[in-house]
Amino acid sequence: MATLNTLKFTKMHGAGNDFVVLDNCAGQLDLSPGLIKRLADRHFGVGADQILIVESSDLADFKYRIFNADGQEVQQCGNGARCFAQYVFDKGLTQKNQITVETLAGIIQPELIKHNWVKVNMGPAQLNPGKVPFIAEGLSSRKVGGLTQYKLPVDSGSDLEELWVGVASMGNPHVVILLDQTASDDLVQRLGATLESHPRFPERVNVGFLHIVDRSRVHLRVYERGVGETLACGTGACAAAVVGMKMGLIAERVDVVKAGGTLTIEWSGQQDSDVFMTGPAQTVFEGEFYL
Repeated sequence: MATLNTLKFTKMHGAGNDFVVLDNCAGQLDLSPGLIKRLADRHFGVGADQILIVESSDLADFKYRIFNADGQEVQQCGNGARCFAQYVFDKGLTQKNQITVETLAGIIQPELIKHNWVKVNMGPAQLNPGKVPFIAEGLSSRKVGGLTQYKLPVDSGSDLEELWVGVASMGNPHVVILLDQTASDDLVQRLGATLESHPRFPERVNVGFLHIVDRSRVHLRVYERGVGETLACGTGACAAAVVGMKMGLIAERVDVVKAGGTLTIEWSGQQDSDVFMTGPAQTVFEGEFYL
């Protein structure tokens, strides 16, 4: 804490996905949903897609908590994980280039490759629908390569559409829609908002719109639950890459291009094997927020 009435923060971004980072290793911060929403507000607060909290851990080097702009705590954030690693190193909270970090989704292992460039072992992807979670019972399905796709009915307000989708979890739920071109603004906003709260996803879902350029390069837009579209989504890039790899459409190492920058995703394709994500993590500014 800076004084009794202000809160010290660091503003960071990972490929345009932006964060307010707070050090709570001493356990003194009272982070109510209302304060989270105030910090994230782009007009009356600092402005951020997510608020990231650094805490002490009995299981790993650190504990990492993530709150969306709507105040809801979520399990994982890949771009945030890279910023988290850069933050604790820059602040002298660790001298290690590779750390272990406790999250609601399990232990992850970020590694500082060079300044402002971090590689994260995101752990294995979960493709079992029930563990995403996704209610698949009663839906038509088909096999594409090694992936099971589901035909999902979507009420867009004007009519009922049926979409073939892939589902995956990287500690948080994702649905991936494969397109033959980069998604339009209208499609992202219309389907993103509708699918985010689709009743087949009991914990809501992040919506990925994937366009495959070639086997080593894809374009992706992600509508994140509780946030809306972001310039980059690390877990979304991982989930989309895993879906495309399981379908046999992209290579084991792929550049995922988002509006905010490019992330490199690597995965062997083997069940229970870890997914690796590499990309930028940068500090924008530091300041104090009046409470």
